Amino acid sequence: MAIVKPFKGLRPPVEIVKQLACLPYDVMNVEEAAAMAEGNQYSLLRVTRSEIELPASTDVHAQEVYDLAVENFKKFQQRGWLTPENEKKFYIYAQTMNGRTQFGIVGCAAVEDYLNGIIKKHELTRPDKEEDRMIHVRINRANIEPVFFTYRAVPEIDEIVNNIVKNQAAVYDFVAEDGFGHHFWTIDDANTNLRIEELFATKVPFTYVADGHHRTAAAALVGKEFKDKNPNHTGQEEYNFFLAVHFPDNHLQIIDYNRTVTDLNGFTNEDFIERLKDKFVVELKGTEIFKPTNLHNFAMYLEGNWYSLTSKEGTYDDNDPIGCLDVTILTNSILEPVLNITDLRRSKRIYFVGGIRGLGELQKRVDSGAMKVAFALYPVTMKQLMDIADTNNIMPPKTTWFEPKLRSGLVIHTLD
Repeated sequence: MAIVKPFKGLRPPVEIVKQLACLPYDVMNVEEAAAMAEGNQYSLLRVTRSEIELPASTDVHAQEVYDLAVENFKKFQQRGWLTPENEKKFYIYAQTMNGRTQFGIVGCAAVEDYLNGIIKKHELTRPDKEEDRMIHVRINRANIEPVFFTYRAVPEIDEIVNNIVKNQAAVYDFVAEDGFGHHFWTIDDANTNLRIEELFATKVPFTYVADGHHRTAAAALVGKEFKDKNPNHTGQEEYNFFLAVHFPDNHLQIIDYNRTVTDLNGFTNEDFIERLKDKFVVELKGTEIFKPTNLHNFAMYLEGNWYSLTSKEGTYDDNDPIGCLDVTILTNSILEPVLNITDLRRSKRIYFVGGIRGLGELQKRVDSGAMKVAFALYPVTMKQLMDIADTNNIMPPKTTWFEPKLRSGLVIHTLD
């Protein structure tokens, strides 16, 4: 069963929370991060992306970048921009996008759960990216950015959250520059905090990394490092836990993750479409944007027209957690055999476009001539994600896209 603990958070005053809270470090490049923080002394990007304060030629993995992160993190605390709670507690973090709100419990996940498989993963991680965030956690002695977890919904946890949200004013409530709403409550009642911890320990057998696999790995590996170096380790030290927002699965929606390709591998448009008919029912939809209607149905944009591609029986296996994925079907039926794209991670002929940009972005890229064809996929379901994690499988690259992204800085977990 899952270990999820309350903790003494480090939080900003309400007056500056909107300016301080920032997007995760890995959703923007250095130039974008610098633009986001420009003129804003409170931006937490000055800690999570401290290279924005250094010369443009600075290696983002240079020691001076990490040293500046530590210096700025200390300044934020000394200036009262981040202040500690007096008691351990859980928090509620809600996000609103397009009129829809999802509510999560902010608590500390256990390093032990990551190492023994109670926290389940569905993506591969890269050692270089793990090491970068490990350095940040290690030298700041804090989980400055939360990770995004999910779990199979527990009605009593939902009820507790609903009662607090209904009867207690949010301590933070703002709309960020991207138009997404962020709402945050503290859970101050000791009995309620205890009950939430008990419910995770008795009703939640597993939690799942939805977004933030590298940050999760980094936090857990640093926690293990600290344990191995402490001869008086008890298991109760704060380094045994790391910051996560736990959303019930019935609150989340996965957004589509689409593909564009630079060429047709020598085929004419007509020959390419004929090849597709071996595995798909192909229907011309015209110039208006067409969106996939269900699993195993794809939208394709080619030469000014949208097409519906419906997988024929026998081209997929719904009993195989990987084989039933639409990204797998697209790869096995089109990308590899027809377009000769055999390595999705390294090929320079395929590009991935998050669904948050809309299908108009696919059309724009093809119409510009930069791309030849685009494929829009029906989003992966939460059930598919959990089935893959439960069977210890790994999703193909660029399969899931969660939105909104968690804002960093609403609460921080320190390891001391």
